[in-house]
Amino acid sequence: MKSTGKVIGIVSNLVTVETTGPVAENELCHIRLGGTDLLAEVIKVTGNRASVQVFESTRGLRNGDSVEFLGKMLEATLGPGLLESSYDGLQNDLTTMEGVFLKRGEYTDPLDHKKIWDFTPLAKPGDTVCAADWLGSVKEGWLDHKIMVPFSFKGTYTVKEVAPAGQYNIDHVIAVLKDEEGADVNVTMVQKWPVKVAIKGYKEKPRPQKIMETGVRVIDSFNPIAEGGTGFIPGPFGCGKTVLQHAIAKQGECDIVVMAACGERANEVVEIFTEYPELIDPHTGRKLIERTVIICNTSNMPVAAREASVYTAMTICEYYRAMGHRCLLLADSTSRWAQALREMSNRMEELPGADAFPVDLSAIISNFYARAGMVVLNNGQTGSVTFIGTVSPAGGNLKEPVTEGTKKAARCFYALEQNRADQKRYPAVNPIDSYSKYLEYPEIQAFLEQKFERGWVEKVLKAKNLVRRGKEMADQINILGDDGVPMSYHETFWKSELIDFAFLQQDAFDAIDAVCPLERQKFMLNLILGICDRSFEFEDYEKCREYFKKVINCLRQMNYSEWQSESFNSYREQLNQLLS
Repeated sequence: MKSTGKVIGIVSNLVTVETTGPVAENELCHIRLGGTDLLAEVIKVTGNRASVQVFESTRGLRNGDSVEFLGKMLEATLGPGLLESSYDGLQNDLTTMEGVFLKRGEYTDPLDHKKIWDFTPLAKPGDTVCAADWLGSVKEGWLDHKIMVPFSFKGTYTVKEVAPAGQYNIDHVIAVLKDEEGADVNVTMVQKWPVKVAIKGYKEKPRPQKIMETGVRVIDSFNPIAEGGTGFIPGPFGCGKTVLQHAIAKQGECDIVVMAACGERANEVVEIFTEYPELIDPHTGRKLIERTVIICNTSNMPVAAREASVYTAMTICEYYRAMGHRCLLLADSTSRWAQALREMSNRMEELPGADAFPVDLSAIISNFYARAGMVVLNNGQTGSVTFIGTVSPAGGNLKEPVTEGTKKAARCFYALEQNRADQKRYPAVNPIDSYSKYLEYPEIQAFLEQKFERGWVEKVLKAKNLVRRGKEMADQINILGDDGVPMSYHETFWKSELIDFAFLQQDAFDAIDAVCPLERQKFMLNLILGICDRSFEFEDYEKCREYFKKVINCLRQMNYSEWQSESFNSYREQLNQLLS
């Protein structure tokens, strides 16, 4: 018997319900409003009263309205057809709905039940299987979409029947399994899983073994992120967080990209819908949208769905990870998710933490980031979820609770700086404040030495130190004036500018400079460090400045030239003449 109840209190989308039976936290319920059922989620239970957050507008709701609890959590529908789709936080398909906004109480199906898929069996009768084992596969675009034993199955099963190779829709029974008690269980291509529960369909979760190449020099060389790693990009508005995320999405070395627009402005989301279908994937030469899933929950959508959107996106990534794919999850912005948590916490009159955020905000963020990672599947193959979120701190304050809480969970920190953005030094990542803890991992160090060269990490640390010393010299020059410091100060400053302009800065809108392969990054950093190792004797600071400006110009022109092309080599010759 399902529990029921009635509304006894309403504060915006927080509704208090008096229940007539047992109710679980995170359980879904329907609130009857006229002839419409509003979907809501239980977020707190106190005695026979439940506080529920409604995913839609509560306008017109009254005390005494009936409530029916559904006995299940918010679930994601998983199966072939997710790629190239656009969903809201509740996984309503935004491409099939009528009009601009969904009407209250109306929900669309996330998958097409009529589409036919070419099925190829992978298991055979008599095989022993368990949750997340592969039973067959279908072609979803250019990827192999594995049909798996549902994640909710417990224990071991014996394969009784498997459908032969052929064309079926997602509701067709493609396998019949026999459980430990001898009962038959039908398996189709589609399954459901609660979004707030991590999918555990793997044997182990080892430490990351390699970096994820992004083509962005300040990330790959200075602060690499591991495949299956976590990172975040904090910064004030207008510093380029979204552009940097889009560059990573386009160039990242992964199979699946899931973009979660959590509480973002509508104009930024429109760019994703209009530009993404036109972008070419540099890895495959196909449309980038073919390996992308978009979860869209803009700032004008119900606040309760913001929290759901990031969990739905992570669940889809974990689903594809269980197939052995490399997934990249980009959330923009987790600050809006945290603000939604704060809003609901304040409405429930809970004890506030710093800046009125929930006291357990840090734990919530850590638990979510912990769902990313590389895993070893039951069949020995590997899959990964790499997660990069943005944080939009008010006024660019990197000491606020969301940034501080995320710092404890994420291993990579890409601090965007307003001053660098104002100077048009993009990507505006502060090379001194930013860091990657993966550089300390022996496995990552070994990979970098194999991919680049022996002693690569020491060279990166040397370049970072040169940039730091250049910043100190710049401060001294600004205080004491050009003539008030020794020439060595000017030389050190311009060497740091050489690294900044020729290596750290990158044009995301230039066809060549937007993507820099690791081989080219290695060549350029070695070339720049070789110049920085030289000792120059300038008569005055003006000659020093003019000389380094010419060197910087040659190096930047090399960045804008095709790798090892005639143009590239001509600028290299000009550089050699300057150095001689």
